[in-house]
Amino acid sequence: MTIELMYQYIFGAASLALLCVVASVLTRRVGAPILLVFLVIGMLVGEEGPGGFKFDDFSLAFLLGNIALAIIIFDGGLGTQKATFRVSLKPALSLATVGVLITAGITGYAAYRVLGLPWQEALLIGAIVGSTDAAAVFGLLRNAGFELKERTGATLEIESGSNDPMAIFLTITLVQLLQVQGAGNEGWTVVNELFLQMGLGLAVGFTGGYLLVQLLKKLALPSSSYPLLALAGAITLFGVTTMWGGSGFLAIFIVGVMIGNTPLPYSNDIHRFHDGVSSLSQIGMFLMLGLLVTPSNLLPMVIPAVAIAFVLIFIARPLAVLVSLLPFHFPWREQVFIGWCGLRGAVPIILAVFPSLAGLEHSRMYFDLVFFVVLISLVLQGWTIAPMARWLGIDLPPTAKAAECLHLTIKHEQDKELLVYPVLAGSRADGIRVKRLPVTEGSQMVGVIHRGVLLHDIDQRRLMCDDQVIILATSSARAALGSVFAPPAHVSFNEGGRFFGEFVLHPDAKLSEIAQAYGFEVDAANAELTVKDYLLKKFHGKPVLGDNAKLGPVKLIVREIKGNNIESVGLKLRTSK
Repeated sequence: MTIELMYQYIFGAASLALLCVVASVLTRRVGAPILLVFLVIGMLVGEEGPGGFKFDDFSLAFLLGNIALAIIIFDGGLGTQKATFRVSLKPALSLATVGVLITAGITGYAAYRVLGLPWQEALLIGAIVGSTDAAAVFGLLRNAGFELKERTGATLEIESGSNDPMAIFLTITLVQLLQVQGAGNEGWTVVNELFLQMGLGLAVGFTGGYLLVQLLKKLALPSSSYPLLALAGAITLFGVTTMWGGSGFLAIFIVGVMIGNTPLPYSNDIHRFHDGVSSLSQIGMFLMLGLLVTPSNLLPMVIPAVAIAFVLIFIARPLAVLVSLLPFHFPWREQVFIGWCGLRGAVPIILAVFPSLAGLEHSRMYFDLVFFVVLISLVLQGWTIAPMARWLGIDLPPTAKAAECLHLTIKHEQDKELLVYPVLAGSRADGIRVKRLPVTEGSQMVGVIHRGVLLHDIDQRRLMCDDQVIILATSSARAALGSVFAPPAHVSFNEGGRFFGEFVLHPDAKLSEIAQAYGFEVDAANAELTVKDYLLKKFHGKPVLGDNAKLGPVKLIVREIKGNNIESVGLKLRTSK
């Protein structure tokens, strides 16, 4: 390769990345799945598009795709908060294991009937398309301005990070079975691969995650180096796990969760850096996959791909969700939505490269078929997720955004930060006395900056718009402070009333009292229950904001909640619009 050609490649790659970033802004206006746009741009630049660039190096695609996937899954782990485990850890893990197995089995049977392949090869296709791409789902919902109920959103979030290892395990195992076909040790291959993949993934993830967290806490580095240390350490653990035969993706997801839930120096910088790197990884990966496909090879796959995609979207995923969530008593509307959110993305296309690297017959057919199935999923499900959430009524009114603040880490004090909050018009802090701020034990007021002047005698002062409040705070105090300084939610009275109801009930009010006030009868078994106890019983002890129960002519709606404790309940007349 000449130097001039090398510079042309650099220019071309950077121009494509720039085009994708600009395109991502435009797609928000039409609700198009951004990953679909990246794929299409890659295909247009490819050998049969206007760009005419030929790229068919499956080995390089596999290498770069694995690195990009590892970064994306690590970022997903960083964003998974322990608070979401309250209602969603067990159902999400059920979807990520039982759900993937059911999806792979039903889709594999469809491939067996449609393509007439041997059962091992048909199941391989099912395993390849077994995992979802919830990153695409949440990208679409964020662009549409949707906020989901915690139970639904958290389940999809945790499932997205934990179902890829199961799909990868199934794919690798079936590829190995096809390689040793007739050797008589297929059963041992499955058992050995399962224990090796999951066991090593868990062991290295927890052990390596703990060591990396300690390193981030104790190593003195420039602030810009902490995100790099986190990324380099996570990728190292991913590589070690993979070399030993374990699930590197499971390991790196666990590492991400551990780092994301530990108070660390410059933790905000770590999150922001990895959000950007994850976005760049998605752009690069989908551009590369678009380049890898040859559009003319997709034409013979149209009918079988449509048939298999139909089974996957309308039969396999909904049944997998129904069975996986059966023990957890999810409301049917949320089950329908989770079933429809089985969006396929990068992982199946990367897994479709495995057969080619293993030298299996029909490997090109696997890749083209899976690519077409992913394309159908992105178009059909990607364009309809937001309308589906609206139709099922599982979205919530927009809430207040998180408070923005300048934060400085105190050296050798891992649990304390110097926070500078601006007082925004309409926030709870606007007009409040300084001494009434929720400064918990261990935290300390430093001062207030008013028009560029630091004030010290501030106990009786009322905060004003555009004041800057300086607090030396512990990590436990940040949530309470954030709720005070957060900007007001832009929700009209009518919008809030339509969702949460016209009246606010005390959670200790008895159902018999409500029935008497609104002229209806209630079952004797429930008459003496409080509103709170009734809703806890209705939602099996794990209610979330927005849960509602119909009772005669009224609807009771969870309006405010802390942990599992219901703080406030809305009452909505069912005849009201």
